Amino acid sequence: MYEYMRGLQRQFFKEPDFLELRQELNELHQELTEDSPKDERRKLLKLVDLEAELRDEISLASFAAGFRLAWGIIGELNIEPPYSFAEEEERRMGRLADLRRDE
Repeated sequence: MYEYMRGLQRQFFKEPDFLELRQELNELHQELTEDSPKDERRKLLKLVDLEAELRDEISLASFAAGFRLAWGIIGELNIEPPYSFAEEEERRMGRLADLRRDE
Protein backbone atom coordinates (compact mmCIF):
# COMPACT_ATOMS: atom_id res chain seq x y z
CA MET A 1 0.00 0.00 0.00
CA TYR A 2 2.79 2.41 0.90
CA GLU A 3 4.47 1.85 -2.47
CA TYR A 4 1.27 3.00 -4.17
CA MET A 5 1.11 6.02 -1.83
CA ARG A 6 4.76 6.77 -2.57
CA GLY A 7 3.96 6.80 -6.30
CA LEU A 8 0.98 9.11 -5.77
CA GLN A 9 3.07 11.38 -3.58
CA ARG A 10 5.77 11.64 -6.24
CA GLN A 11 3.13 12.46 -8.82
CA PHE A 12 1.13 15.05 -6.86
CA PHE A 13 3.37 16.52 -4.16
CA LYS A 14 5.73 19.33 -5.02
CA GLU A 15 8.24 19.99 -2.26
CA PRO A 16 8.50 23.67 -1.38
CA ASP A 17 11.83 25.35 -2.10
CA PHE A 18 12.67 27.01 1.24
CA LEU A 19 15.83 28.39 -0.34
CA GLU A 20 16.98 30.44 2.67
CA LEU A 21 16.49 27.56 5.07
CA ARG A 22 18.31 25.13 2.77
CA GLN A 23 21.18 27.56 2.36
CA GLU A 24 21.49 28.01 6.12
CA LEU A 25 21.36 24.25 6.59
CA ASN A 26 24.10 23.71 4.00
CA GLU A 27 26.32 26.39 5.54
CA LEU A 28 25.94 24.91 9.02
CA HIS A 29 26.57 21.43 7.69
CA GLN A 30 29.74 22.64 5.98
CA GLU A 31 30.98 24.36 9.14
CA LEU A 32 30.34 21.31 11.28
CA THR A 33 32.03 18.89 8.89
CA GLU A 34 35.10 21.12 8.47
CA ASP A 35 35.58 21.67 12.20
CA SER A 36 35.05 18.09 13.30
CA PRO A 37 37.41 15.13 13.53
CA LYS A 38 36.75 12.31 11.06
CA ASP A 39 34.93 10.06 13.55
CA GLU A 40 32.59 12.86 14.67
CA ARG A 41 32.02 13.86 11.06
CA ARG A 42 30.91 10.31 10.24
CA LYS A 43 28.44 10.38 13.14
CA LEU A 44 27.17 13.78 12.07
CA LEU A 45 26.60 12.61 8.50
CA LYS A 46 24.79 9.51 9.78
CA LEU A 47 22.60 11.75 11.96
CA VAL A 48 21.76 13.98 8.99
CA ASP A 49 20.94 10.94 6.82
CA LEU A 50 18.69 9.45 9.50
CA GLU A 51 16.89 12.77 9.98
CA ALA A 52 16.29 13.02 6.23
CA GLU A 53 14.99 9.44 6.16
CA LEU A 54 12.69 10.13 9.11
CA ARG A 55 11.41 13.30 7.44
CA ASP A 56 10.66 11.37 4.25
CA GLU A 57 8.81 8.64 6.16
CA ILE A 58 6.77 11.20 8.10
CA SER A 59 5.96 13.02 4.88
CA LEU A 60 4.77 9.79 3.27
CA ALA A 61 2.68 8.85 6.32
CA SER A 62 1.12 12.32 6.32
CA PHE A 63 0.34 12.07 2.61
CA ALA A 64 -1.22 8.62 3.12
CA ALA A 65 -3.31 9.90 6.04
CA GLY A 66 -4.56 12.81 3.94
CA PHE A 67 -5.39 10.42 1.12
CA ARG A 68 -7.33 8.12 3.47
CA LEU A 69 -9.16 11.13 4.87
CA ALA A 70 -10.14 12.25 1.38
CA TRP A 71 -11.21 8.69 0.53
CA GLY A 72 -13.32 8.56 3.69
CA ILE A 73 -14.97 11.87 2.85
CA ILE A 74 -15.84 10.55 -0.60
CA GLY A 75 -17.33 7.46 1.03
CA GLU A 76 -19.37 9.59 3.44
CA LEU A 77 -20.74 11.67 0.59
CA ASN A 78 -21.99 8.54 -1.16
CA ILE A 79 -23.97 6.96 1.69
CA GLU A 80 -27.65 7.55 2.26
CA PRO A 81 -28.72 8.97 4.62
CA PRO A 82 -25.65 11.15 5.07
CA TYR A 83 -23.64 10.87 8.29
CA SER A 84 -24.87 13.04 11.14
CA PHE A 85 -22.63 13.80 14.10
CA ALA A 86 -25.68 14.79 16.17
CA GLU A 87 -27.38 11.45 15.49
CA GLU A 88 -24.19 9.57 16.32
CA GLU A 89 -23.93 11.43 19.65
CA GLU A 90 -27.57 10.67 20.44
CA ARG A 91 -26.97 6.95 19.78
CA ARG A 92 -23.81 7.00 21.89
CA MET A 93 -25.58 8.78 24.75
CA GLY A 94 -28.46 6.32 24.51
CA ARG A 95 -26.03 3.40 24.80
CA LEU A 96 -24.39 5.01 27.81
CA ALA A 97 -27.78 5.52 29.45
CA ASP A 98 -28.65 1.87 28.74
CA LEU A 99 -25.37 0.70 30.31
CA ARG A 100 -25.98 2.77 33.43
CA ARG A 101 -29.49 1.37 33.84
CA ASP A 102 -28.14 -2.17 33.53
CA GLU A 103 -25.61 -1.59 36.34
